[in-house]
Amino acid sequence: MKRLIIDCDPGNGIVGANVDDGLALAIALGSPHLSLELITTVAGNTPAEVGFNVAKDLVERLGVAVPVVKGAVQALAEPPGPWREALDTRVYTSKLSHLWQDVRQPAHYAPPEQDAADAIGQLICANPGKITLVAIGPLTNVARALARYPEMAEAVQEIAIMGGVFALDDYIKDTNFGLDPEAAHQVLTSGANITLVPMDVTTRTMMTHKDLDRIAVIDTPLARFVTETFRPWLDYSIHTRHLPGCWIHDALVVAWLLNQQVAKAADYFVDVELRPGLTRGKSWRYRQPLRVNVGIDAPAGGLIHVLQKVDNALLLSMIERALT
Repeated sequence: MKRLIIDCDPGNGIVGANVDDGLALAIALGSPHLSLELITTVAGNTPAEVGFNVAKDLVERLGVAVPVVKGAVQALAEPPGPWREALDTRVYTSKLSHLWQDVRQPAHYAPPEQDAADAIGQLICANPGKITLVAIGPLTNVARALARYPEMAEAVQEIAIMGGVFALDDYIKDTNFGLDPEAAHQVLTSGANITLVPMDVTTRTMMTHKDLDRIAVIDTPLARFVTETFRPWLDYSIHTRHLPGCWIHDALVVAWLLNQQVAKAADYFVDVELRPGLTRGKSWRYRQPLRVNVGIDAPAGGLIHVLQKVDNALLLSMIERALT
């Protein structure tokens, strides 16, 4: 049994918001080999309070006793305004908000007084070597937890991160690292045991309407949650990204923890650009020894396990099994 915290920015049921965080939560909740012990939310794909409502609404609908704690409402340093403008309004500028007209909205809940960084740090440090932290949004909460609880870097069993992009056309940076580059840098160089799932591999995942049709016949609350919230996002992705379906980035992180046959990986040093300009928030990776190392400091932290290839058919079958 692997014990998990999932730090996320879910948008299931929210007009124009990505739904892969909700799928990752559903896999974790539906897998008997995983024990989801805490959900925390961070500003990213959705504002932190919106993500909190989505996650809290899901656990209330399922009747499961998983604590949900709201976290950081903005990045350590990156101004939130331009990101919120881009993420929260693009569905309206593309005139596709009608796709969500029949989708149930999550209820509103009052968040607990505890902060997500404290909840993360305290649970991990009270259970050294026992907790895996799944970080599938910007890394603000994780960076704050590491700053408040320095022993957490050694106490955490693993930090499994969805974020970064290394060599994809049309992507200088991804949203998770771009929204908070300082947090990404602090976590990646913390020395913790880290697995990184970048967009280079998650854009090789795919869920189509045909795949969702198979999930739709599974008569469970988790399957209904996924079916209801994925339909509009699939259509939105098909319209705006000209794909046959949608990528399921965050689902791969949880699937990897269940079965490492779902992907291939290799070890790299990884960091994020912090300087102002076009490449701020861009991630990069390298191995040692470098052929030319002039002007390059010794790497901070340690090697990071980076996923590179995915078996999408296996991933989809794992999702269906978890939702059953």
